[in-house]
Amino acid sequence: MAAPKKGRSASAQSKPWRSLVLILIAIVGLTGGMFLSGHTTPRLGIDLAGGTSITLEAKADQGSAINKANMDTAVEIMNRRVNGLGVSEAEVQTQGDRNIIVNIPKGINSKEAREQVGTTAKLYFRPVLASEPSGAAASGSPSPSASGSPAASPSPSTSASAGEKASSSTSPSPSVSSQGRAVTDALKADSSPSPSASASASPSAPAGTATGEAALQAKYAALDCTKKSQRSAIGDGVKPADMTVACGQIEGAWYKYLLGPAAVDGTEVDEAKALFDTQGAAGWQVNMKFDSKGAKKFADITGKLAQNQQPQNQFGIVLDGEVVSSPYVSSSIAGGQAQISGSFTQDEAQGLANMLSYGALPLTFEESGVQTVTAALGGDQLRAGLLAGAIGLGLVIVYLVAYYRGLSLIAIASLLVSAALTYVIMSLLGPTIHFALNLPAVCGAIVAIGITADSFIVYFERVRDEIREGRSLRPAVERAWPRARRTILVSDFVSFLAAAVLFLVTVGKVQGFAFTLGLTTVLDVVVVFFFTKPLMTLIARRKFFASGHKWSGLDPKSLGAKPPLRRTRRPSGPAAGPVETKEA
Repeated sequence: MAAPKKGRSASAQSKPWRSLVLILIAIVGLTGGMFLSGHTTPRLGIDLAGGTSITLEAKADQGSAINKANMDTAVEIMNRRVNGLGVSEAEVQTQGDRNIIVNIPKGINSKEAREQVGTTAKLYFRPVLASEPSGAAASGSPSPSASGSPAASPSPSTSASAGEKASSSTSPSPSVSSQGRAVTDALKADSSPSPSASASASPSAPAGTATGEAALQAKYAALDCTKKSQRSAIGDGVKPADMTVACGQIEGAWYKYLLGPAAVDGTEVDEAKALFDTQGAAGWQVNMKFDSKGAKKFADITGKLAQNQQPQNQFGIVLDGEVVSSPYVSSSIAGGQAQISGSFTQDEAQGLANMLSYGALPLTFEESGVQTVTAALGGDQLRAGLLAGAIGLGLVIVYLVAYYRGLSLIAIASLLVSAALTYVIMSLLGPTIHFALNLPAVCGAIVAIGITADSFIVYFERVRDEIREGRSLRPAVERAWPRARRTILVSDFVSFLAAAVLFLVTVGKVQGFAFTLGLTTVLDVVVVFFFTKPLMTLIARRKFFASGHKWSGLDPKSLGAKPPLRRTRRPSGPAAGPVETKEA
């Protein structure tokens, strides 16, 4: 029998502890990361945790192409809307080329969620009546009648400058009574007849009455925009013709606004682009173009605002109840075109242009499916999935013990290592890539038990074949590995390829099955190479297995092994005849 080749295989055979230490370090490191992240359990999907899942399919609207940019913009607007429901765990993400999945756990009202994410975003241009920093930023802030912006600088008649991009005013903070007077004066000013027919509110509008004014004044005074709960609720039930309060973020600081009735609707913005001013010092700016109806409305409201002092010469661009920009104007802007300039970065200018262009979603979405699962039903399904997995694992272990006896200890230990890695990685993938364990994913994990056990069986049978050929255990373990390794890699490659194809061509929960199947297939290769094979090398040195004990699963007699072959020495010289083999 040829001696084993020296080099890499011999080194791996003599130092199996290296591989075992590596996989142990990996398990400890991943487990530590799991506890440090605070996510010690896998994130559960809607069908297991309970909640609402809405599937929306994109349809091209008015020539808009279904591409990544438009889908990402729609996700951003929908995410703003669904988080406005006050659900911090809400998730909006694309699936495939034309589908958006909205997952809202904990059994949120599905009707309200469908109305929020399926309709066009509400974008309005509202005149600013008062503005000031909110929350912690309000300490030493200007009065409500002075915005967090400086006085308006001269501006061309066809542009509006983004005042909120400049530094803040440094006027002293007024008392509570002066704040109340400033807000009241703003309300009275807005109650006067407006030259813009589109901007004027109905005489019976709530904010136009004494009671409505007092309520709105109190709401503005009490508003703290640093609190998410208040920001998400301030726009509830507000009509375009009503005055309202809103919040906006400027360079990381929250500001609160008192806004007049909507003067221009976002659907009247025909086009908005982010462009860099190459001829002046304006830098990045946003060019807007209105349709014929919006152009007249915009000229009317800017003509009115240009006559006022700051901040009442500003208009707020309000998207879903949040002020995304509040530029000021110095003259009436006619012609249906305007520019918003300031200290914009490219990303900020592009983001504002997208909001102006796609306040109405860039694509039309049709609801292709809604699933609502109660928390109780989700718990029942989770228990059923875990029970099915436990039964499957138990049957595999029973088979391994009955057929491989002592050798089954290696298979069981390998299954436990694979299960530990799968659990830890799934727990970490929840907060990192928003992976959610759903019923199909549980099914994929159960199927993976058989795939993982199959790899062990392939190796064990190769070892047994070598023993049947008359070899002892230690050389049998090493000689069986190259052939078993090739078979395992080919088998796992086919499984991974099937999982990858299934993940790419399917949408929705089936992707959970494909992802879990692919993940466990990769982990199977890692466990077999770094745990099962080194452990087999170690147990081959133990007398219980090396001697072929009948309970070891490697008994040569029960395997029907041939007697070991022994060669006689070849006599030297020309008279040497053929070598005879003798039975030991």
